[in-house]
Amino acid sequence: MRMRRDDSARRAPGELEAQVLAVLWKADGPLAPAEVRERLGADLAYTTVVTILSRLHDKGVAEREKEGRSFRYRAVDDEPGLAARRMTKVLDSEPDRDSVLARFVSNLSESDEHLLRELLRQNEG
Repeated sequence: MRMRRDDSARRAPGELEAQVLAVLWKADGPLAPAEVRERLGADLAYTTVVTILSRLHDKGVAEREKEGRSFRYRAVDDEPGLAARRMTKVLDSEPDRDSVLARFVSNLSESDEHLLRELLRQNEG
């Protein structure tokens, strides 16, 4: 009979994906699933790692290249790039883009507003 982990030991939703992404971000190049599994240092099945990598690929967060009968994976973006992609995805899904942007800007702290203005000014040049 297989023992089930108690609920306090369960991972939060997305936690394993985040851990796999962290491994990909730290890597110097694309990694095979076995290399990701080894670097995670967790007691995970190889198939679990392959599933997570496949999901990340399907979401457009990781790219893969064929190597023999398997794939090697790399992160498409770094952490700030991934956050920017998520923000863009949310914005693209809203029918009233202008109102969403206006509300977003009106809720910024003074320092974030200053930073955003500076970044927009730099982008103009």
